[in-house]
Amino acid sequence: MKITKTSISRLNTTDFSNLPFGTVFSDHMLVCHYKDGEWLAPQIEPYGPISMFPGTQVLHYGQSVFEGMKAFKNNNDEVLLFRKEENLKRLNQSAVRLSIPEIPEDVFINGLIELLKLDGEWCKADDGYSLYIRPFIFASSEWIKASSSDEFTFMIITSPTINYYPGSIDLVIEQHFSRATNGGVGYAKAAGNYAGSFYPTKKANARGFTQVIWTDSKEHKYIEESGTMNIWFRIDNKLITPSLSDSILGGITRDSILKLAIDAGIDVEERIVSVAEILEASKNGTLQEAFGTGTAVTVVAVKSITLEDIKMNIPTQENPISMRFKKQLQDLQYGRSEDIFSWTSKVTSSITAF
Repeated sequence: MKITKTSISRLNTTDFSNLPFGTVFSDHMLVCHYKDGEWLAPQIEPYGPISMFPGTQVLHYGQSVFEGMKAFKNNNDEVLLFRKEENLKRLNQSAVRLSIPEIPEDVFINGLIELLKLDGEWCKADDGYSLYIRPFIFASSEWIKASSSDEFTFMIITSPTINYYPGSIDLVIEQHFSRATNGGVGYAKAAGNYAGSFYPTKKANARGFTQVIWTDSKEHKYIEESGTMNIWFRIDNKLITPSLSDSILGGITRDSILKLAIDAGIDVEERIVSVAEILEASKNGTLQEAFGTGTAVTVVAVKSITLEDIKMNIPTQENPISMRFKKQLQDLQYGRSEDIFSWTSKVTSSITAF
């Protein structure tokens, strides 16, 4: 793998006390091109602009997928990756759906490790800090024909980060717009899924809500996910989350919480969840908690859910199960507890001198 190191690192001039999510990037990036039916050798180069013609296919048809994952530092100043194989699996699942060639495991895993060896110092060991990792693939043929590209570019960039949300959040149930439809690309991390959500989210923000809860596109009766998160409810001491479908993105954090809950002997249900059920649970006092899970947010508590003019305030729990899971998950991610699930892997050499 060809590696070109930056001549001047921005590490020492970065204010790590002020890291708005996704706005600060580390020194290097991985780039790999797909041409003539194969992925070429990846290379690592200094983070910077990429050259693109106005006729580049992705700009016109949005043929692009991405992933979100994180690296953490343990007490020995070692970089830990969390469930990297699952991110590769989901990236390739998304790629197949959007007619994009799958990324070989050696390109993804080895390239990511080499990148983190260079930029490991951007991952701070202090509690709450992590290095957000963004692998993505886009159509890079120069043509505007409405068909699949025959050239693609795979990249990985990284961004130091702290908390995504500063505290609990307020949600509104979306009754008009839809995130995804059956038979569509809702289960894939397709770029257009997120672009289509920005307008209704902006409208919700203007009304004072943090995010929306997406419902099914046919009747708007059934809950699917919330913003960029999977959503959970604790009702009458049962932990409930919508079952996955082709209109719901299967989160790796979601899967991790499921496994932690089952391991703890908690009663967990993956099933269809109706808006009416949540409203009734709120009315009769059995709605004990609601929370979202995702790579960026980890676990975030929901303070209220609004349906039209009905505001459902979520009661404050003395020992909320969501925060117990958040601590348990973060203890695993930071290497503070025994990894009985074999979810974390160590990046062996993480400190690079400039």
